[in-house]
Amino acid sequence: MRIALFGVGHWHSAMHLDAAQAARADVVGVWDENPDVAAEFARAHGQTHLPTIEAGLAQAPDVVVLMGHPATLPAQAERLIAAKVPLILEKPVGDIDTIARLADQARAGGCHVAVPLANRFGPAQGELARLAEISRAGRLVRAGFRLVNGPPQRYRDDGVGWLLDPAVGGGGALRNLGIHGIDAALDLAEGPLTILSSSVGNLIHATDVEDHALVVMRDAAGTLFTVEAGYTFASMRPGGEFEWRLVSANATLTDLGDSATVATLDDNQMRNLRPEPTATRYRLFMADALARLGQGRPPSVSLDDYLAAMRLIDAAYLAAGRNTDGTIATTPGKDKT
Repeated sequence: MRIALFGVGHWHSAMHLDAAQAARADVVGVWDENPDVAAEFARAHGQTHLPTIEAGLAQAPDVVVLMGHPATLPAQAERLIAAKVPLILEKPVGDIDTIARLADQARAGGCHVAVPLANRFGPAQGELARLAEISRAGRLVRAGFRLVNGPPQRYRDDGVGWLLDPAVGGGGALRNLGIHGIDAALDLAEGPLTILSSSVGNLIHATDVEDHALVVMRDAAGTLFTVEAGYTFASMRPGGEFEWRLVSANATLTDLGDSATVATLDDNQMRNLRPEPTATRYRLFMADALARLGQGRPPSVSLDDYLAAMRLIDAAYLAAGRNTDGTIATTPGKDKT
């Protein structure tokens, strides 16, 4: 397939390029609102610099990976959706109303839009699904998702300091990182999720967005879900602290990014699963996205899924006594830690 990358100033652009190349796709060019950024990205990665979106569309891509700033990204997405250009639409896109509008437009126009919440494709969730298919999983009773990266300075270093502005990014670690765990919980839950507790705070870094959050939820079947997200890992190295842990009646699955295991009760075995480092997990997402697009199937993670995760994060902020952009609320009696 032919892929164009729009908005390569985004900090995930190199991951999308790597994923496209791993999928043996033909990358037809790269574009960014800042031509210097696009030119440098093209030079550094041996790609063609596209001077305009029009120049990119003239290359007849089968799919566009669209990334960018929430102030301009929605209008670009609307334009491409109206033209029925299949999209991989990178977060953050904007607020709830913006995402809902784009979801409605994509649905009405029959435009294929996938959202790269790539951790859904990790080895633990994949193996749990496989065990369920052969009736060896048993009931899911607990699931925990931890994504704790290094200090927020990493985003300033990447030239996307706007992510730390709640008016632009819409929140901090929970919105940016925790959304992967929230999406996983929604994917695995039976029925709606109820928030049991939510803690959102600035434990270390004096930023306008939270540097740590912990959300505890329960689904209609009684399964307990926890999501921990933060900028509190004591290193700037990629990956930080990552853990996906799924516990069912017959299986305990652990994904640490660079290693993954499954223990099964019925045969008293523990096996290593093929790991996928978090830095290359977009490869799994890209392979799935391109396969589904080629087969005319809907995306695994749609704008509706993204919207559901964003709404649950809003609810978690409110439950923690925060505004829906993660800033401290002034309502008396609320915990503002």
